[in-house]
Amino acid sequence: MDFLAKWITQFEAYISSHPVFIITLLGTGLFFTIYLGFPQIRLFIKAFHVLRGKYDKVSAEGDASHFQALATALSGTIGTGNIAGVALAIHLGGPAALFWMMITALIGMATKFVEVTLSHKYRVKLPDGTMAGGPMFYMRERLNIKLKNGRQIPTGKVIAFIFAASTLIGAFGTGCLPQINSISTAMFSTFGIPQMLVGGVLAIILASVIFGGIKRIVKVTEKLVPFMGVAYFIGALVVVIYHYENIIPGICSIFDSMFTGSAATGGFLGASASFALSRGVNRGLFSNEAGQGSAPIAHAAARCKEPAAEGLVALLEPFIDTVVICMLTGTMILSSGVWTEKFDNKFQQSDMLVLNNTYSWAKDVRNAIDDEEQYFNGLMVVRNGVVIDKMVTVINSNSIADDVNILCNDEPFSGMINVIKGTPILRTSEGDEIEVYGKSLIHSAPLTIKAFSSSWFGDFGEYIVTLSLLLFAFSTTIAWSYYGDRASVYLFGPKAVVPFRVIYVVGFFIGSFTDTAIVWSIASIGIVFMSMPNLIGILALHKEVKQEMKNYIANMDNGIDYEEEK
Repeated sequence: MDFLAKWITQFEAYISSHPVFIITLLGTGLFFTIYLGFPQIRLFIKAFHVLRGKYDKVSAEGDASHFQALATALSGTIGTGNIAGVALAIHLGGPAALFWMMITALIGMATKFVEVTLSHKYRVKLPDGTMAGGPMFYMRERLNIKLKNGRQIPTGKVIAFIFAASTLIGAFGTGCLPQINSISTAMFSTFGIPQMLVGGVLAIILASVIFGGIKRIVKVTEKLVPFMGVAYFIGALVVVIYHYENIIPGICSIFDSMFTGSAATGGFLGASASFALSRGVNRGLFSNEAGQGSAPIAHAAARCKEPAAEGLVALLEPFIDTVVICMLTGTMILSSGVWTEKFDNKFQQSDMLVLNNTYSWAKDVRNAIDDEEQYFNGLMVVRNGVVIDKMVTVINSNSIADDVNILCNDEPFSGMINVIKGTPILRTSEGDEIEVYGKSLIHSAPLTIKAFSSSWFGDFGEYIVTLSLLLFAFSTTIAWSYYGDRASVYLFGPKAVVPFRVIYVVGFFIGSFTDTAIVWSIASIGIVFMSMPNLIGILALHKEVKQEMKNYIANMDNGIDYEEEK
């Protein structure tokens, strides 16, 4: 399992930061931004008018209002990415990662408009009267290759199958496992509640919601999303105001390092500009899901005749999710300064690295981390909980670990720890778990907790973040259950819905006590395998989307047809 976890982490880092993926994602959003005439700016106000129902038609079919569809989609995007994901991006890439998260969101607004418009246009009505839509439906209808003799090569069906299958993986890797893992970890850290108990209780609540179908889901999300969003926004704003003298320096650091990389400061060892870009794009997409193709599944349920109308509503999602909430979280962390400080914590094996020789300069450590030949191989000697081998350096969470204390069965450990390519095997030959504690940088939700606690909130800040995580993550789980639900319908038919929901709830429970790093890596892999087919598909249909937008905007401006149908 240790080697499997390492392989998954390395595979995720390779594909999620691969230039092909980053260029395709950002390039698609940039292309549609220019091709459609900057719709995220030009149509921003009109999107709010559509959202509040100004142009609604009473004869439109669907299972949810514009606001309910938006709330459901936002519940799928406003989750751990806004709390833990932002902190992870800063931890790995420095302040510059926030810049690339924001860029991903701004150009992602155009991508979101396009994917939702197409998915809504090709949605279908199921025998039970509910709507089913998403990229797999437009792919199946519009991405087949037409030959001169009139025949078609069913490439669209193949691409649709890949997307739908990836959505099922994403439902667990993005919406299920990382969400409950963040909740259970935070609840155990804050309140001491066992992770398995948290997972069991919330699994029962989850089942009571998702087995009610889309109508029960939208009723829950339309009430939950506004409340949790406003409450978290106010709390984070209080922290920023508390550190008011660091607001400007923190914002300046975002832009100062976007092309040069982040220099070492405090416990932070620095990060290159390219790494900041890849982490910012990856975390930005995980947060707002623009181009991933998940949100169109929720928007396909909206009561709306014009596909472009729902596309306009969806355009607001990356702005609310990333530009507003994520950037506020990032500003809070930077202004508090906790991202460069070392704290006492329990080390996770996936965050640890043992290097040959001893290091004191940040640049030397960074070079060693990037060079596998500098990784320690062999037996590391420990006596009374202390590493006595003076020719090794223990790295945790990309920082030099201090005051390292190693325990086994709650007693100081003495013996040998086998280290393979820098990774310590934290089990004895008898199978007992070895626990490592010390001071290092922290990331994800614990880092956000430290930022909240550095203000007037004090120790109460931990409770705010924990409860926010509970609401954010649980709402994301609800939304993704619907995405997986529709994907299973596409792949296996309506009879697959109940089995999927059962497996989803069971997986949710199991995720409460699964290793955090593995969960995040699985989530990132799912994102890539969903995004690529969707991005290729919307690029192929760029002309169709532009025509849909032109027709709808022209009718909207001329007031055609709306009042007559009310």
